[in-house]
Amino acid sequence: MTDKKQLYKIIQSALMAAITCIATMIIRVPSVGAVGYVNIGDAAVLICSWLIGGIYGAMAAGIGSGLADLLAGYAYYVPGTFVIKFLMALVSYMIYKELTPKHGDAKNAVRRVIPYLLSGIPAEIIMIVGYFLYKAFILGRGYAAALPSVFSNAVQGLICILAATLLALALKGVNLNSIKGDMR
Repeated sequence: MTDKKQLYKIIQSALMAAITCIATMIIRVPSVGAVGYVNIGDAAVLICSWLIGGIYGAMAAGIGSGLADLLAGYAYYVPGTFVIKFLMALVSYMIYKELTPKHGDAKNAVRRVIPYLLSGIPAEIIMIVGYFLYKAFILGRGYAAALPSVFSNAVQGLICILAATLLALALKGVNLNSIKGDMR
């Protein structure tokens, strides 16, 4: 990777980390029966994976989400959030990259939507299972305390997959490559 492309990736990653932090903090609904909150930050995490991709996208997702936890007063969640969101973005990117239609196939709307949905689902499963395990084992609260967050995290995941897919489709009409060069 040339120095110019690497600089673009770093700048884009920093901007997406900030957007992810803001998206996580802007709408926060307290979780029912659980410590924490439901937010739309996972939509930004998925956009990080689809727009930036690879390690840079995963770092942007992890840093932005972890920063949101820190600023919201949930510092004890920062390490778990960083790892969970990093893995979400990385797995989502790997699946998205394999499923994305090549040049001429992207004209069919269904073929454009499927990679977003099919890469978002495993990412959100990572989030649901990751927070359940983090709360139960790392924070030592046990299964009974961790179980109520599963439902609210599942709802958050579904909403964020849909929101991120709609946003990604809207961004498809914008030629970001003319601004930043070929980033992948």
